[in-house]
Order: sequence, then C-alpha cells, then structure tokens
Amino acid sequence: MKAAELLVRQLEEEGVRYVFGLPGEENLHLLDAMRRGDLKVVITRHEQAAAFMAATYGRLTGRAGVCFSTLGPGATNLVTGVAHAQLIGAPLVSISAQKPRRKNWQGKFQLLDVPGIMNPVTKKTISISDPDRIPTVVRNAFKTAEAERPGAVHLELPEDVAEEETTAGVQRRGEVRRPLADSRAIERAGEMIAKAQNPLIILSSGANRKRITRQLLEFINRTGIYAVHTQMGKGVIPDDCEYSLFATGIHRRDYVNCGIDQADLIITVGYNIVEYPPFVWNRSLEKRILNVDFVESEPDPHFNPAVEVIGDIAHSFRELGQRISGKRSFPVFARTRTLLAHKISEKTEFRYPPHPQEIVRSVREVLGPEDIVTLDNGIYKLWFSRLYPTFRPNTFLLDNALATMGAGLPAGIAAKMLHPEKKVLAVCGDGGFMMNSQELLTALRYRVPIVVLLLNDNAYGFVQWKQKNLNLPDFGMDLNNPDFARFAQSFGAHGVRVERGESLSRALEAAFSSKTVALVECPIDYSVNYEVFSVELENLVCSP
Repeated sequence: MKAAELLVRQLEEEGVRYVFGLPGEENLHLLDAMRRGDLKVVITRHEQAAAFMAATYGRLTGRAGVCFSTLGPGATNLVTGVAHAQLIGAPLVSISAQKPRRKNWQGKFQLLDVPGIMNPVTKKTISISDPDRIPTVVRNAFKTAEAERPGAVHLELPEDVAEEETTAGVQRRGEVRRPLADSRAIERAGEMIAKAQNPLIILSSGANRKRITRQLLEFINRTGIYAVHTQMGKGVIPDDCEYSLFATGIHRRDYVNCGIDQADLIITVGYNIVEYPPFVWNRSLEKRILNVDFVESEPDPHFNPAVEVIGDIAHSFRELGQRISGKRSFPVFARTRTLLAHKISEKTEFRYPPHPQEIVRSVREVLGPEDIVTLDNGIYKLWFSRLYPTFRPNTFLLDNALATMGAGLPAGIAAKMLHPEKKVLAVCGDGGFMMNSQELLTALRYRVPIVVLLLNDNAYGFVQWKQKNLNLPDFGMDLNNPDFARFAQSFGAHGVRVERGESLSRALEAAFSSKTVALVECPIDYSVNYEVFSVELENLVCSP
C-alpha cells in the first residue's frame, strides 16, 4: 500500500474518530487515504481552528486529537493551536505535508523548516523519511502525546514519502497502566495532612477526569477538607458539594484568598504552574505544599513541595483516605464558602446592556449540570470563572495557559461533535469571535448545532481594563463591528440580537430549540470591571 494509506490505517488502530484540517497540493495522497479510510474528516476554514478542535477532542477523550495541514503557511497556521494543546495539557498529534525530499522542482517555494518551528511548542517533532517506519513513528507519537503530562506531537510527511509503496504492517496499540504511588510517600502525605491545622486542596486541570472525581469526593466527604478549583479545574468536584470553595478567577487577590491565606498546608492535585501562578497563593513562601499528581512538579521559587505523591491520582486519594482517621471541621473555610456563595448569588440591578454578573446568571439558568460551556479569551472569562457554578468534570472549558483568542468557537464545535446529546454553548467576545468566525460555516457544513453567545462591547475589553488599570490613556481598543446577527444569518445560521427589554435566557433557550447553528449577540456593560477587579479587590479585607 502507499505510505499515506498505512499512516491512515495506523490512525484507525489508535482509535482516531475525527481528523480536522485543510487540504493542500502536498497532502492530497494523505487526504485520499483518509477518504477511503474509516475516519470522519472535518475540513475547517482555517488550520488554527482545526488544531483547536483536535485539542478539544484530546481534552475531552484523553486520546490524542488529530489535525493536518499542507506545508508552509498551512503548517504555520497550525502553530497557535498546537501550542494551545501543549500548554493546556491536551493530547494532540498534528501532521503537516512537506515538499518531496527528492526531485523537488519547485525549489524553495513555501519551503520552511517546519520541525524547527514546531519543536519549541511540542513534546516531540518528527519528519518521516522512511515509509516502513510509519507504524512505529505514529505509535510513538500517540504514546508520547497521551503520556502524562499530555501534550502535542508533530509529524511531517513529505509528499514523495506519502506516495511511496510499503509492505510494513500496522503496529498494534498497547495498553499502558499508570504506576501507583510509593506507599512511603502516601504515608508521609497522610502524616502531613493529620498535622495541618487548615489543609486546603487546589484542584487543577490535571485532575479534571471522572475517575479522579469519584475518589476525591469520597476523600473530601470522609475528611471534611475543603477544595478550591483553578479555572481549568472547575468541575472536578461539584460546586453544590459543601466543601467546594468554587474557583479562582483572577491572578491576584480575590475573595477565595480569604480562605487560601488561612491554609497552612496546600494540597495541589494535577497542578501545573502555567494555569495559576503559585506566587498568587504562596507569595510569602510560608505554605507547606503536598503535591499529588501523575508526574513530578516543575521547579518554581514559590512552588517547592515538601512531599510529592506521584502516581495514579485516584488510587493515591483512595489510599490517603484510608490513612486519615476522623472527619474534622474547618470554620475558616466554612466562612469563606458562605462569603463566596453570597457573591455568586448576589443580585445586581438589571440594566441594558447587562453587566457580566447578569449574563453569567442567565447562562447558568439555561444550561443543565451535564451541559458544556466553552469560553474564548476575554475578561468575561474571569466573571464566568468566579460566578458560574460547575457540577461535572470537563463541562467548563477554557484556556488559562496559552490563553489564546479565537479558540472558543472551534472548541465548542468539537465538544458538540463528541457530545451531541448535550447543550453546548460557546461564549465569545467580539474580538475573539472575529478571529475564527468563519468556522460557523464548518458547523453548518457538518450539521453541528452549536450555539454561540457573542458578548459585544465593541472593544478589546480585557486589554482596555488593563490599560485603565495602568493609568494609560484609552487608545487602540475600540472596534468597528458588523451586525453580528445578520452576519450569522448570511452564513445560513440562526442569528438574533438581544434588545432592550428582552431576556437573554429566553433568547438562548430559543437558540437551542432551533436545532441549528445559532448566534445570540448580547451587548455587555463592562463598567464594573474596574470597580470590582481594580478597586474592590485591591482593597479587599477578609473578615476574621
């Protein structure tokens, strides 16, 4: 068979269901092999979106998502999405084409050192030169991408290699069981927890898995120890659990710090410093730290664990729970939860355009506990992180690592493909939406009834707030936008704008009922950003 066909058969052996990407002259042999294979090929309108979709596939399934492109600009367009997967810890394999290694009559046209470009933003990058090695190369790529901590691997397939004949066979996918933590480490961890006056758990993205949730909930209910989520850890334990301190929302002091400041032992679970800097919660270096993870931690001046329990996280907490006797009460964290619950449910005066608090409340009214919200990057992300109660793992998807604009809509499309039975809402700002708005056509083409909530302030709102916070003059932030409802309608989607006196909740419900791609534009009043994030939180005084 041709090498391209062998590659596709190896992808099938890896359990790949979807492949996201764009065709080009140099990947036509691969594209034809995928056409004849047992894969769902999703042709996007931009390679960046293909990589975002593949990363979301990996994030939700634990199996590497796959994206592909042609050479040159096609490959460079993948870079942001590949870096996104690498930083958020989502398993991904990207495949780019390349000119023939021999008989390249086009010279240097579109010729770039793609492996050299990809190497800094991946776990591994390989250029395939021998078609007989394809099964092993692909098997290694998936094993590397899915190994803890998951991330991105890039493969380059030159055009002449893709069309060469090979007699190599598919290499079978093996099963890898995660190792269990050392019993002495678990024993020492149990001793640390027993001696601590106010232990507190920080749950991060590496713990956002259903099996971990079951064991963590049992551990927390057995011990009475409270937990706070990072933005990417939201949903690890449900926020209606009495021991949830909800989530961090901003990389500075927030209401949840009234609890974190009182902790003498921080138990980090699936934690990576990229998503919530330890400087924020261990500025004075007085916290003792116990790290529970699949892999050892990265060194940081403010994150130096005294003990690390490295191995399967669910098993570690099952063992820890058996070593800790009795359930304790922690009044300081109970008070913090009361404060946070009050802030989440706090009523604000209704106005038009609505404030972020009102928008978050409207979204929570419409979505069920199993439904999924994907967020692009804008200041609304902070409001949702702080105020949106979450009840299931991986139902609240955002990127607080690379934090790239343009990811929210593609992520929502991929999530809906994987979970057609759930409502999926992509929340985007006007700036981020326009970076990948063309993917509305992808959703329509493949009949993926995603709903988009577009929050329009006609500006780069996050950066505008930062600019004001630095006492800099307002410059370069205002945007000229289209009529977004009509823009969506021109694609063939359902498009509406929430006008004065209309209900956002009802508009969203109608959008979901339409059973097609729908966009709901809602203007938003960000005047509260400065007064809450810059004034109120800067002057935050925690009650004793």
